[in-house]
Order: sequence, then C-alpha cells, then structure tokens
Amino acid sequence: MSGPLYVPVLPTKPHAAGALQRLRPDVRAAIRPLWNLPPLPGAPPETLGTVVGTYVGRVSAVSSHGGWIDAPFGEVAQIAALAEALAVYCELGRLRPVTGPERTAEQQAAAVETARRCHRRLGVRVRVSGEWDGRLGEGVRGLLALTGPEVPLELLLDMGVVLDDRPGAGKEALRALDALMPLAVWRSATLLGGGIPQVTADMLEEGSCEASRAEWSMWHEVRATGRAHAPLLGYGDYGVQPPGALAQAPAPGRKGGPPWGVLRYTTDTTYFFVKTLTRGPDRIAVNRAAARRITELPEFRGAGAGPGEEWLSGCADGPLTSSEGVGGPTEWLRAGNLQHMTHVVRSLSDG
Repeated sequence: MSGPLYVPVLPTKPHAAGALQRLRPDVRAAIRPLWNLPPLPGAPPETLGTVVGTYVGRVSAVSSHGGWIDAPFGEVAQIAALAEALAVYCELGRLRPVTGPERTAEQQAAAVETARRCHRRLGVRVRVSGEWDGRLGEGVRGLLALTGPEVPLELLLDMGVVLDDRPGAGKEALRALDALMPLAVWRSATLLGGGIPQVTADMLEEGSCEASRAEWSMWHEVRATGRAHAPLLGYGDYGVQPPGALAQAPAPGRKGGPPWGVLRYTTDTTYFFVKTLTRGPDRIAVNRAAARRITELPEFRGAGAGPGEEWLSGCADGPLTSSEGVGGPTEWLRAGNLQHMTHVVRSLSDG
C-alpha cells in the first residue's frame, strides 16, 4: 500500500486552484488534493454540466499529478447529472471519483462505473464526525460489493472537525481504521481532519490569536500505535479553512462582507491568526503591520521558504503610501494555503 504524501481537502474555488498552481514544483508533486464541489441548491440538472465546468475545469487544469473530485453536497435530483459532468474530468484529466457509505445507491453506482470506465482508482470517503459507528463499516462492506476486483480502492477516512474539544479523535480514528482496513486491499489510506477553527471577531479582539494543530496531533497519535498499517497512513487536512467552509453555497453578486479579515500562518504546533482590514483609511497600515507580526515570529521560516512567505514578506515591507501587495480576502487565503501546504509537505518529507 502506498499513496500521496499529503491530501489537502480543498474547495473548487480560484484561491485554492491558484495556490496549488503557485507552489514550487517539488511541493506540488507531493500533493493530491481532494477537491469539493460546493452546494448548488436548486440548480436544474440540465444546466449542471456548464456549472460544474466553471468550478472543476480550473482545478482539473492544475491537478497534473492527480487527486480526487467529490460532490458531497449534491441533491438527489442532481446526482445523475453531477456524475456525468464529473466523469469528464476523470476521463480526460487526472482526477478520480469519490463515493462513500452514506451516499445514495445511485451515486455509489455512478462513481463505481466512472472508476471502472475511466480506469481510475475509486476514493471511498468515510466520514466520522463523532464516535465510530460500526454501521459505517457495514455500509463500506456493502459498497465494496459493487466494485469488483478490477476497481482499485483508496480509503479517505475523514474525521471532519478536529479541535482541542475533541481529544478522543485519535482513538476514534484508530477504531475506524481497525474496522475498515481489513475490508479491502486498499491502494492507499489517508487520515483527514480539519484543525482550523472558525475565527471570529471576538477571537481577534487583541489583534491576533493562536490555535493548536489538533488534526496534526491526531495523525501522529494514530501513527505511533504500532499498527501494521500505521507507517503507511497518509496525512490530510482542510488547508487553512475550517471544514464548514466547504458547505457554503455560491452567492453570485454578493456585496459587502465584514470589515475585517485574517492572515494565517502555520508553525510546527500551532496556527497563528492576525486581524486585517478589508476597508477603511487605516487598511494599508493595519494590513502591513499584520503581515509584519507574522514575519517577526520566531517560527517564521523566512521569505525564501516558499511563495506564501515571500508574499507575507512583501506585504510587511511594502510602503504605506501604496496598497499594492496588501491584498484582500482571496489573496490572504491563497497566501495562507501556500505557506501551509509547503510547510506540511516539508514536514512530512523530513519524517
């Protein structure tokens, strides 16, 4: 069993596609994203091919090393049309279909057929948001009965939100793996979790805050158990956004938004957040000072560490008379993912 070094769970949005595209080649080669189509509430099936293309086309283009494409929020009436639309990117691109034990029989059958017809591996995404439920194992067993030996399988064990208030996540992940690993000859198995909290204005009253990398600790806890599969277990997270961000439906034409935003930085053990401004006369000064707070951290890896650090350094050192390089929410997310993904790959490469 072998698999990708790092699996970030990402939305099919421009900031995420842009981050992957801007990574250094060696870092990018170690990454296989699990792309997630957003909810498309009420979208008629006859238009889904075009709509899906606007989201998936860009991420397929930057996924030259492969990855997965999932539509976890698809409505029942959309399943057939979504499967047809996504199959195009499995057949002509490098993406692989995804299903799971809680999906409808129609979605499962469509994903299996796509994997079989396009000669792709099938991602089996098992969500464990709380305690392990043995019925999930039975659901996976039933799903595997559809695949047949000719469809290679990859396990994506998705623990969802993993914060400090969920200290038993490692034990639940281990219970799930003990139940799931014997069910198939998995080509790879990856443990996914989201350790970024939903950052609120209250958390940034002092201008900055920190959170521990609970999902990183969970993965190390499971790896340290001595199980036969533990050394081969891949690592995945939700980048620099909380898992709930994936469930946000598109809002074309929406204007406004909060007057503040966030710069993010990942250290070996924590996430560091600094408040920024999206508008107002102090925006340039505040945002450059926010970037400077990160570049002055003892854990800052230097402008040469990667394109994320390079952007942060440029923002910090820029003139107060120009807004060039100060960025906005999209740029802040892109820079956050750039530094985070680079650091994760480097950390995993170093053992």
